[in-house]
This record gives sequence, C-alpha cells and structure tokens, in this order.
Amino acid sequence: MTMNFRIRILPMLFVFLLASCIRTESGEKVIILSPDGRIKVSIHTGDTLRYSITYDKDTIVKPSAVALDLGNGKKLGIDSGKFRLRKGNASEKVESPFYRQKELSAEWNYAELEYDDWTLSMRVYDEGVAWRFETAFDGEVTVNGETAEFLFPGDPVAWVPYSRGNDLYANAFQSEYTCEKVSEFGSASALSLTPLVVRNDNGVCLLVGESDLRSYPGMFLKGTEGGYTADFARLPDSTFILQKPRHQKVIATRQDIIARTEGTRTYPWRIMAIAGQEKELPVNNLVYLLAEPRRHNDISWIKPGQAAWEWWNGYGIEGRDFTPGVNTATYKVYIDFAARYGIPYIIVDEGWSEPDDIMSVKDGVDLEEIVRYGRERNVGVFVWAVANVLDDKLEEACKFYSGAGIKGFKVDFFDRDDQDCMDMIYRIAEKTEEYRLMLDLHGVNKPAGLNRTFPHIVNFEGVFGLEELKWSSPDMPLYDVTFPFIRQVQGPVDYTQGSFTNRTAEDFRINYWKPESMGTRAHQVAAYIVFDSPLVMLCDSPDLYEAEPECTEFITSIPTVFDKTEIMDGKIGEYIVTLREKDGTWYVGAMNNWTGRKINFHPDFLPEGKKYTVRHLSDISSDNPQKYGIAEYNVDSGTEICLDLASGGGAALIITETR
Repeated sequence: MTMNFRIRILPMLFVFLLASCIRTESGEKVIILSPDGRIKVSIHTGDTLRYSITYDKDTIVKPSAVALDLGNGKKLGIDSGKFRLRKGNASEKVESPFYRQKELSAEWNYAELEYDDWTLSMRVYDEGVAWRFETAFDGEVTVNGETAEFLFPGDPVAWVPYSRGNDLYANAFQSEYTCEKVSEFGSASALSLTPLVVRNDNGVCLLVGESDLRSYPGMFLKGTEGGYTADFARLPDSTFILQKPRHQKVIATRQDIIARTEGTRTYPWRIMAIAGQEKELPVNNLVYLLAEPRRHNDISWIKPGQAAWEWWNGYGIEGRDFTPGVNTATYKVYIDFAARYGIPYIIVDEGWSEPDDIMSVKDGVDLEEIVRYGRERNVGVFVWAVANVLDDKLEEACKFYSGAGIKGFKVDFFDRDDQDCMDMIYRIAEKTEEYRLMLDLHGVNKPAGLNRTFPHIVNFEGVFGLEELKWSSPDMPLYDVTFPFIRQVQGPVDYTQGSFTNRTAEDFRINYWKPESMGTRAHQVAAYIVFDSPLVMLCDSPDLYEAEPECTEFITSIPTVFDKTEIMDGKIGEYIVTLREKDGTWYVGAMNNWTGRKINFHPDFLPEGKKYTVRHLSDISSDNPQKYGIAEYNVDSGTEICLDLASGGGAALIITETR
C-alpha cells in the first residue's frame, strides 16, 4: 500500500514527444500499446473507423464505431480513404493544484490518423484509452451528431446512472446507480448520464467518461446491442423563463444539430478508463490529464476550504432573539460559529437577492455588514446565484461583488449540458477568474476537466448528495460507497456532508426542515476524507456542532486539499478505504454500506523507524448511529490497525508524527 511518488514539481506543463509519420491505405489496422504493454488498441480503418481494446490479451471492448457527422456534408470516419499515420510516445509532468494529487506524471503512446482536413487522435495510457476528432475547415461548421460506441464481449455487469425527469437531456445530473447487466439497459429510462462503469467477468472495470467540453454538449449514453452508444442534447432553438420559483431559463424547442462551432478546433476526448482492480478507479487521472491546461498561472488568490452552510439544516439555530432565516442576524451566527472552529467560509444561499436580479439585495440582508463582520473574524462569504440570472449581468455582478469583498459564487440550476449551456459555464468561469471570484457549481453536469482549466472552480455538484434526504429516502450508504468509483473519477463532488442527526435505515424519517442522515456519525466524518471536495460544507446546524465540540473539531482539522491520494481497499457498492497525505500528516477514511465489516491493515505508508500518533474516530454501535468514539494511540509502520465498521458505518483516522 506504499505510495510511490517520485514526481518533481514543475512550474508549467512539460510534454515530451517522439513520433514518426507514414502514408497508409484505408483498410489497414493500426495497433497501439500502452507503455506497460497491458492495453492494446486496434483501430480498424475500413469503411467505418472502429476501435477495439484488449487488456492482458483478453478482449474487453469489441470493434466499436467512431464518427463525426458535420453539416458541410462531411462524415468523418465514414468512407474516409487514405490517411497519413503518425505514431509516437509522449510524457508530461503537471502541477495539479486543488486536485486529489498535488502533481501528476503521465506517459502514453499515440496514433494520429491524418486525413485531408481532419484527424482522429488516439492515446493509450496505462490507465486507459482516449480519442478525439480534430478538424481544420474554413469558417464555421455545424455538427449533426457524433458516433461513439462502447461494445463489450459477453454481458458484463454495469452501474448505470439513469437520466430521470420530464426532459432526460435537462436535469440536475443527480442519479442513483442501477446495477444491472449491459443487456438490461433501459430499465429506468432511455438515457444514462456519464460516467458509467462496466465490470467484466474477469473483474476488469471500464469507465466511460469524457474531458474538455469547450463549446460542445456533454455525452449521454443510449443502449445498443452489446453495449452503449453516445447521445447528445440538441442545440436549443428557443427558451423561456420559468418565473417561479427561480427565474430559471428553460428549453422550449431544439434544433436538429448538436453544435455550431468553428471549423478549426479539437473536439472533446472520449475516455475509456481501465482498471484491473476496482480500487484503482477513484484515482484514475485521465479526465484531468486530458483537459485543457490552466489558462492563467497566478492561482495564489484561490483558497479552498470548509464552509458553514445554512440551507440544508433549514437555518437550524434556536433560542435567539430573532427569527432564523435569510437575514443578517442569522449569517452573523454562522460567521461566529465558523470563526470559533477556524472554518474559512460561510455560504449565503438562496433567497438573499431578488429572483430575477442578482444586483437587487432583499430587505433584511445587509450584505456589506455580513462581509465586514466576517472579515473581522477571518471568515469569507460566498453568495448563491441562479446561473442564467448571474449570466444576465455577469460583468456588472463580478465587478461589484468582487469589489464588495465577496469571495465567490455558488452558481446553481444550470440543469443542462447542451452547447449553449456549456458556453455559459465557460463564460462565467472566465469572468469570475478575471475578478478573482471562486466558483462552486451546482445543478450542473459532471466536471470534465474544467477544474484543471479553471482551478478557481473549487467544486461541482452533479452528484446525488445529502440534500436528497430532505425529501426522499434512498439507500444513501450504498450510494456513498458507489459514486467514488464512478462519478468522482470525473472530478470533485459537492456532496454537502456533515449531518449530526444520524439514523439507522429503520429509524430514518424524511424531515425537510430538520433533515437526518442514514448511517453512522463516523460514516459522515469519514466522508471528509473519502470524497474529493476542495470546498466542502459543514451542512448541519451550528447548534448541533457546538453541542459536540470534540467531533466538530475532528472534522475541522481535516484539510480539503491533499498532496497524495490512494485507495487502500474497496469494492463498488460495498466499502472504500481512502488514504491521503498533506504536509506529513496522513488521513484514512473508511465508509461502508449496510453490511458491517472489519478491515485490518498495516500503515506501511509511514516511514520506517518513526513513531506516529493516531486519532481514530470510530463507530460504537449499529443500533445507535449517533454514538462514536475517539481513541488515541501510537503506531509505527508495522502496527496492525483494525477498522471496525458498523452497519452504515465508517472510520476516520488522523495520523501525525509523535513529537
């Protein structure tokens, strides 16, 4: 389990390339191997471009078509003719601030099939496979559609995040996973969100994902014989404003194309992440590595951290001489709480401004006073906004609120990933970066490397998070140990953990204003280590946190950004044990489904010959999930540590060198 990081920090991206180029006839097969030789990609260049993949000589992806249908009459990948083949290998070292690893090193082999005015670029890493189209046409083009097939031998099991709701192409991108055979697709809807994971009979896992969605719609999946095929939201034709409750822009009609874009460009990367063991998936880095590099070098002003948050707990403070709610007095209570525990931010969520105008602050909210009060106590303020309402006055709002001392926006209710919406996301990212405002994107599609391009986007929702328990009763412990292997591969998650009202499955009750969580307290605390969340909420009431300061102090001592991350053990839908390191302190987080289990390990990641002190927050009882224990003991690299996880349970360890 020893982490092996020998990566030198570099001030900028470094890429080394070695290539050769030959003229090739259509119909020839192009072979590319991963650097370690375990993955082999075959590109079939007949009438239709197809790829297939083997892993350790076993076929894991059958011949699957790739094509791009353009409005200029070009169908790239169909009857394409002769091409020039460029093959080679490359490597890079990348600074990755606010990511699960502080820096990354990657190596890949590649093939570029160069036709007259377009190219198919294919890369093969030890972690998986990626390809994209690149075009060099004059002027503007329309994209009618894109073919990306993912076909598998046999009938493997899959974890499918079905798209749900009235409009399968426009929703919050939050879904539980349906575990089923590939052949059973369609059991919950006709469309799946991405990423999606397939595990074959040999235990090899394949994750279908994507990266670099600049001015292009995100990818959904439809069922097809033997697997899945890509589908995309059509470009909006007309929209209207749904006045209540949030002045949200909604699609009325769509065009028959998926994009209208410049003729010379690169298109998004289609990714097949490959893992021989399930525990490799949560630390697969292909999405980040394939994203557009960050556009600006100065990131000194970006400060991730924890945030006290009022919305989930329904402004749950009692015994005051004012009515809690969206008002100045309430936010001062949250600031006082944050200051006492060294929490750097509070969130001023929905209701502080007029629904249709972000520049109009409601009566009862003195934003200037809230910012001043927070500044005196070293607590910054994020404010909430509906995406299209912010976009309507983007320049004005960024200039004003940056000048007023606001640290960032929590932007909500995008609820789409068509090209127009992706353009809006990039537009908001560019302008907020210009004014040094951080972003927490909610009601948004999954990240696709945007946190590399714009590191000031410190979190993304697109996850079936704790808010769901305010109005429904899903199996959250099951979900909690499923999505880190799937959705979290694409990027960080604003799950909004931290509930202090913890229930068994039998005792849980839906309560919108005083919400509860499923599973144990230790399960909630472990989420601060297991989930990638550079900006992370403390979702519950300050009153509850103040009543249990030992647990609260444990949570607030956990960083939100780490230097190294490794998954020590785990199985999709069963359990996960995550190891992280920051500045010489080690953090272990373990989470469980409803089946209790014991996990033993030796901390061989610790340097030999040194003594360490462990603070271990653990479950006490499955029947009393709010009870927890905090023990302190000494270890070295050879000590055996036992994690005794209750039903719906967890464990959190902070390991520091003994002084």
